[in-house]
Amino acid sequence: MPENVYITIMNPNAIMPSYAHTNDAGMDIFASEDTYVMPGQSVLVPTGLKMAIPDGYEMQIRPRSGLSLNTLLRIPNSPGTIDSGYRDEIKVIIYNASSSTETINKDTICTTESKGNLQGVYLIRRGDRIAQMVFSSVVHTQLIPVDSLDGIGSNRNGGFGSTGMSDLSEPSK
Repeated sequence: MPENVYITIMNPNAIMPSYAHTNDAGMDIFASEDTYVMPGQSVLVPTGLKMAIPDGYEMQIRPRSGLSLNTLLRIPNSPGTIDSGYRDEIKVIIYNASSSTETINKDTICTTESKGNLQGVYLIRRGDRIAQMVFSSVVHTQLIPVDSLDGIGSNRNGGFGSTGMSDLSEPSK
């Protein structure tokens, strides 16, 4: 794991990412600008940060569980990958899963502090925690074309629910 990742704060409203607790895997990322997200809309939320991620690593952008539980804001490409060669501003894709078509007024605007998966327009405010970032090592592999995978490793035969589901229609005896 890289101990040093160089970061540039390019916006005076940007907040340095930080771990909320000593043993957390991810650092909180903050919005550097107010951003409205209409129902059904995806937006790029700026962080005001640039980073030099070391070669051999990626930065993953992941949802914050409280934001996903309490609002209809989602990170649709989760986890998002930021490669080591990317040096532009870090932005987070946020999607408003609300289907509301209510007339917009100040009383129907939700925030990241709203509770209960509210429908409507969301205002992400400057300084709001919008996601978390986790650094991960990257393994490069070589793909080798073959005619068949028979005899290469083992095949557990199955996928997409093949490990079984309990039958919920019958009460247990």
